[in-house]
Amino acid sequence: MATTTASIDIAASPDRVWQLIGGFDSLPDWLPYIPTSELSDGGRLRRLVNEEGDVIVERLEAFDNEARTYSYSILRAPFPVTGYRSTLSVHETSRQDTARVEWSGTFTPDGISDDDAITLFHGIYTQGLTALIHTLTPPPSSF
Repeated sequence: MATTTASIDIAASPDRVWQLIGGFDSLPDWLPYIPTSELSDGGRLRRLVNEEGDVIVERLEAFDNEARTYSYSILRAPFPVTGYRSTLSVHETSRQDTARVEWSGTFTPDGISDDDAITLFHGIYTQGLTALIHTLTPPPSSF
């Protein structure tokens, strides 16, 4: 089994960050490479479509609004892994109005090396967290 984690500090309150990313259906609100998300099964399943048109089906495994965290598993995806489980969390930091967002995953590579699978998902997490910063702190407008 392989694992990877990416984290980033964002100049926004943890509550503000969680309000944006804490909904299981909210990926299109902050993740540009996932433009479509549809919930089913009482909100426990999400069907995502990425920019290439690939379908990803994920199941919500755990949700804790107070702790600002949720975990999910992949049921169907074009990724070369099995047994995928991921957690997205927002934490307070010692600095006021700064949140630390952590995205981690465990998975078993299928047809690729552990290092290649780790590189794949670490890249997805890092790109996603960078997109989150851009969503929460848009560039200043020029007049």
